[in-house]
Amino acid sequence: MRNYLLGILIGCLLSLPSFAQSLVTEKNEAGAFPVVTSSATTAIYVDENDDWLVQKTASLLQQDIANVTGKQPAIVHTLSGSLKNVIILGTIQNCSVLRDWKMKISGLNRLSGQREAFALQSVAHPTAAIQQAFVIAGSDKRGAAYGAFELSRQMGVSPWYWWADVPVKKRKEVYVKKGAASFGPPSIKYRGIFINDEAPAFSGWAKEKFGGANHLVYEKMFELMIRLKANYLWPAMWGNAFNDDDTLNPVIADKWGIVMGTSHHEPMLRAQQEWKRYGKGAWDYTINATGLDSFWKKGIENMGSHESIVTIGMRGDGDEPMTTGTATHLLERIVANQRKIIEEVTQKPASKTPQVWALYKEVQDYYDKGMRVPDDVTLLLCDDNWGNIRRLPSLKEKQRAGGYGIYYHFDYVGGPRNYKWLNTNNISRVWEQMHLAYQYNARQIWIVNVGDLKPMEFPVSFFLDYAWNVNKWNPDNLLSYYTQWATEQFGAQYGREIGNIIQLYTQYNARRKPELLNETTYSIDNYDESNRINEQWDQLLKRAEGVYEVIPKDYQDAFFQLVLHPVKACANLQHLYSAVAMNRSLSRAKNVLANKYADDAKKYFAQDSVITQQYHQIANGKWNHMMDQTHIGYTSWQEPRRQKMPDVFYVSTDSLLAAGKDPGKSKIYARAEVPAKSKGRLFYELDGYISMQASHYTRQTAADGLQYRIIPGIGRDGDGVELFAANYSSFESAAQKPVLEYEFYAYDTGAFKIHTFFSPTLNFHNSLNGLQYEITVDEENAQVVSINNNDSDGRIWGRWVSDNIIEQSSRHILSGKTKHIIRIKLLNPGMVLQKILIDFGGLQKSYLGPKETLVIH
Repeated sequence: MRNYLLGILIGCLLSLPSFAQSLVTEKNEAGAFPVVTSSATTAIYVDENDDWLVQKTASLLQQDIANVTGKQPAIVHTLSGSLKNVIILGTIQNCSVLRDWKMKISGLNRLSGQREAFALQSVAHPTAAIQQAFVIAGSDKRGAAYGAFELSRQMGVSPWYWWADVPVKKRKEVYVKKGAASFGPPSIKYRGIFINDEAPAFSGWAKEKFGGANHLVYEKMFELMIRLKANYLWPAMWGNAFNDDDTLNPVIADKWGIVMGTSHHEPMLRAQQEWKRYGKGAWDYTINATGLDSFWKKGIENMGSHESIVTIGMRGDGDEPMTTGTATHLLERIVANQRKIIEEVTQKPASKTPQVWALYKEVQDYYDKGMRVPDDVTLLLCDDNWGNIRRLPSLKEKQRAGGYGIYYHFDYVGGPRNYKWLNTNNISRVWEQMHLAYQYNARQIWIVNVGDLKPMEFPVSFFLDYAWNVNKWNPDNLLSYYTQWATEQFGAQYGREIGNIIQLYTQYNARRKPELLNETTYSIDNYDESNRINEQWDQLLKRAEGVYEVIPKDYQDAFFQLVLHPVKACANLQHLYSAVAMNRSLSRAKNVLANKYADDAKKYFAQDSVITQQYHQIANGKWNHMMDQTHIGYTSWQEPRRQKMPDVFYVSTDSLLAAGKDPGKSKIYARAEVPAKSKGRLFYELDGYISMQASHYTRQTAADGLQYRIIPGIGRDGDGVELFAANYSSFESAAQKPVLEYEFYAYDTGAFKIHTFFSPTLNFHNSLNGLQYEITVDEENAQVVSINNNDSDGRIWGRWVSDNIIEQSSRHILSGKTKHIIRIKLLNPGMVLQKILIDFGGLQKSYLGPKETLVIH
């Protein structure tokens, strides 16, 4: 472990950001290496004895260059005297040229002994005959492939060129700037995705286009993963068995360098479907140990020499608990016997085969109650299926040889509601939780449930980019990831605008999953909330449609699926529920305007199907079925079999119109006056309340090694504030925590309540009091409040994740002064404060709360 972490540090120190971020140019600069010029195309050399993946990568790089420039380079296996310039692609172990040139290429020495690292370097006159070489050297086969695809990416070939129809950017000439850079090793050793919950969308699509989840579709997926610098896969398992459905699946995976595993409830590399097909007896180790051992042994035999991570342990059949209660001794016996099987089949100590124990759902109870597995096994810690990590190791714990990992979710089937339809993942939150995991040494495996893969293209990119290099992204530059990614897909002209659209739609969607929305979510009575949300979506849709109209036609398919479709579909859904809400309110009042809203609701419901059909028709129907997931008409956690139009009601036209205006427009409040002498940010009372965004604090005090930082866009309607440390062990040693101060002006005196709103971070250290904050107003005594010491209560947790917020409150008393100060001190890491509401008796019910009452002098 120490050597691995040292390697990460060395890799970071050796990388040269300017070269790494700006490798390719179309100009023949001094010392630049010519890949393609108007008169020549440089050949790619690859050693015939190098790995299959290196050979495959060379052919894909050849294709990428041809697609960019229209000129296809040759692939050669010898360095003849006619080659003036050459691209060298290979591993330091198997490429004879790299071994011969080792003393001439400084970056090669740095690769020795590293995992998945690569070096890019231009070398002048490596031989008497060759004027210049561009070296892409990998410490291993994946490193070499990552290096080649880094060049492709910077030339203009998106990793999503096939999976999202992103056009290749055309260049007449391609040069590589003079320089050298080393990349890697990666921050996280195993970085991957889990195709899950894949019916009806992925399954229907794969069956229609490929005949099922076979090696043809997986080869497309493996290429995408390598282009994204991933290396680990849990394959589709709803009705699928990766090794059994197509015997070429594991063979092709191994060739591509993809480390295979199975999901948290599929031990010993055998799919749940394989038990249904071949299992004998009950899935119950207390009565069928022999049958299960035999079944599992076959899984290890099938593994052969393929690089794999073996899931150990056992859950009940169908992703259910194994037993009632915590049968620790039984599970310990199962793990011990599984390791014996591994040793028997591999003829090696069990510690030589990577293994993972997933502490998923009730399995975490075994760990919390003291069960342990051998030190070489990776403990795969999990989120709560809603993006909130449940448990992290203590920084005081001894380092494990197998380390810790994280199983995370972008998609889920289960309570309180399935969410499978569209991307609802705010990467600010993804960053915050995975940053926390990294700080607490969960660094061996990061794997994320991506559902059908589409439409999770954007968060998948971020998750894997961050896992590759955790030092690259932080609160100060996180918003630039949206621009960078959008620019990579659509070009610099539209990158900033498209990036901002993606940032806003994911933030809006993360407020509440679309499957959880209904007519009561946003208030039609208070703070003009429903209208404000509609207007936000309308403005965003107008911007997205504006880009669609001007973007080059060959980009429109990619833009529709990656940007326009989710904005259009979610805007329409929001209008549907707003119309239903207005219909029901007006129908109760016997107002015939209810009929207009009933008709509007039906129109939006029908439009939802039209938007889905638009998606299925893009790229000549390439993605048919990918939007088959139902999302309207939920009555429980499980999706409806068919979409169901919400009930609406009509009022007889003989009825009299209710007096007054259309209640679809709420009252607009005037702002109260603030003393003219006030300076800086000052919050003011309005109609009996004050609303503050936490990021708009007046000031923060200092404390050694600790600082509040703003995480942009992490809130439901704004930013968030979290306490960070350069070294997280300093949280435990710090005698004082810094303080956030908020100045406000109030007319009221006496008793009032302060509501604080936090991201739904769980009690990840399982401490008695949970995560806590301290709050004072003026000179009163401090109150300490826990945000989550009751997170084991399913009903409370369900509300937290449904609302994507934890709300707590404290009671206070104001003296006669008009200007006051709230002081908040976050006492634990991982707490993200989003919003503060002060209620003097006038606060009304709404989902997001009233708009901020802030004045800046």
